[in-house]
Amino acid sequence: MLMMADFFVKTSAPVSELPQNDRPKMFLFGTPSYTNMGDQAVSLAIRKYFELEFPQYQFIEIMDYDTHAGIKAVKEIINARDIVGYTGGGNLGSLYTDIEEGRREVFKTFTHNLTISFPQSIHFEKNDYGEKELELSQAAYASNPNLVLFARDAQSFRRMQKAFDNHVRFTPDMVLFLEPRILKLKRQGALFVLRHDGEKVLTESFITTLKDVLAKEGPVERTDTVLENPAKITPVTRERLFEEILEKIASQEVIVSDRFHAMVFSVLTQTPCLLFGNSYGKGKHAYYDWLENVKWIQYTDETDLGRITTQIDDLKKAPVHDFELRANFKDLDRLLQAHTAKFN
Repeated sequence: MLMMADFFVKTSAPVSELPQNDRPKMFLFGTPSYTNMGDQAVSLAIRKYFELEFPQYQFIEIMDYDTHAGIKAVKEIINARDIVGYTGGGNLGSLYTDIEEGRREVFKTFTHNLTISFPQSIHFEKNDYGEKELELSQAAYASNPNLVLFARDAQSFRRMQKAFDNHVRFTPDMVLFLEPRILKLKRQGALFVLRHDGEKVLTESFITTLKDVLAKEGPVERTDTVLENPAKITPVTRERLFEEILEKIASQEVIVSDRFHAMVFSVLTQTPCLLFGNSYGKGKHAYYDWLENVKWIQYTDETDLGRITTQIDDLKKAPVHDFELRANFKDLDRLLQAHTAKFN
């Protein structure tokens, strides 16, 4: 056995050796250590998906800081039945090149195994830098004939088809695989869940004015899905932090956000949510693809405060109802079923 560090076969503790046994394996690269709870929830949901739907696979997570060491270790033990994956989210492209570089390395290494890029939004900037990064990704992705890309919104689906020669398929964000939570907490006030990065388009003056309007009706708080503490998250602490943020969302009368996963967390907790856009429309397109019929969720490009407050009032009155997204993961199900059947 090859000695390594921070492989998560179980979520109770890391191990430093990759297991060698007769079980087929699913190696998930890119599990985030950073504190974006949307990306944390994605990696958690991928694990939950395999544990429920494909429990015959031994699921092994490789942390984002161990990509190179993980590649070396996995190469020592991988066989044809095993699957390689890279975690999903909204970071495929030129905005987060540290993540994209790791993804390229994984894809161009395991060219003889089924390789899955779990549901992503894609954005390569329309400038020299973005075009150069796209060319690097195109070369790496093209080297793997067994790579399947999953897009989590129709805009990304079309862009991936245009950019890459690989197979491209379409499913919701993996967090939408998780079961809804009925938390029955007392709801009070409005929570603004707002980004502070290069994808932000809402102005601070607009945010302040809207907060002042809503503060007349109850308490108003501002936060983000990126936590200030702890400094690092692993699968040991991930699920507890995820449940904590769901409880925070579920204790609000309404969520106002430009964060994709704040909308998803609101879906899971039946919390009214008004979603604004980011710099390239990933939340907007996912809303219209998958969530437009969820009555307590609404997307808006509106800037008129009167109309926005009317939208929020309507969301607060929206009925809670059942919704079904599980069937929309059928493309992922079928891919894995076909691969598994080849070795049975």
